Amino acid sequence: LRMLQVKLIVTGDDFGYCPRRNQGIVDCFLAGAISNVSLLVNGSAAADAAELARRYNIPIGLHANLSEGSPVCEVLKTNSSLLNQDGFFHGKMGFRTALSKGLLNMSEVKQELRAQVELFQELTGHLPPHMDGHQHVHVLPEVRHVFAEVLEEYGIKYTRVPIEPGLHNCDWIPPSLMDFYLGVEEDSFNTVDVFTKHGIRWADIYIGLSTMGRNMSVSSIRSAIDSAILQLPAEAGHSSAVTVELMVHPGYPSVPPAGGCGQGPDDFSQSRERLHELQTLIKPELQSYYKSRNIQLCSFKDL
Repeated sequence: LRMLQVKLIVTGDDFGYCPRRNQGIVDCFLAGAISNVSLLVNGSAAADAAELARRYNIPIGLHANLSEGSPVCEVLKTNSSLLNQDGFFHGKMGFRTALSKGLLNMSEVKQELRAQVELFQELTGHLPPHMDGHQHVHVLPEVRHVFAEVLEEYGIKYTRVPIEPGLHNCDWIPPSLMDFYLGVEEDSFNTVDVFTKHGIRWADIYIGLSTMGRNMSVSSIRSAIDSAILQLPAEAGHSSAVTVELMVHPGYPSVPPAGGCGQGPDDFSQSRERLHELQTLIKPELQSYYKSRNIQLCSFKDL
């Protein structure tokens, strides 16, 4: 392998979801296993997460959420196209269905994204250096334009574009999930021009779909990074350094009723998969792999 200098941003998503998620993410950060976090400002433990980030000096950005739980914008909490009949966001797939039927009001999407940026600033004392979408809603048709406008408006430079090299070869991913991932990939391809036009940047390489939950292992992370770097076009001008974002979801399992974004914690959150990610990420073999490959952990604000 070319001994490129690799800057690896290991982002722990869903900070603020519940106290046990927060604790797991902090433990991971203190072990040197993640280098960046993204905050769900509508998470039930968001204020606690912001406090922990401040205490431990953890680089923190915004995980914009339009699909799970409740909006943070007061006006949208009662009567808006973003809510289902139970008064919560439409859900991961429900949001996509409502969008494809033309039922979502984009000015309300913008209003809620702005409100989340403002709340983030209120909680942390600064604007987010990076902002992406919970369940990848930020690359969806229509939403991508509004999302890009909000980032440009606040001067937020970095986001995430979930196009994962080698995804198609991952035969361990069940077909239903693969369908979802391929949809995310297609939406991401169609988003590149929009984000570029608004001057928004992202890591050279994104990894995280193929390594989620039980699929995470030292070797799955290692081979994902190695093969992604091998696939980089030689002429892309990465002579000095290449940036990689690895999306991860470490934490200790949620214990209901604590957690969630207004509706209590979901199944993935109560499962052992997040604990499995935490235990994998802190393994010394992973740290020594990083050393051997000249991989340096950092955050978006270090770029």
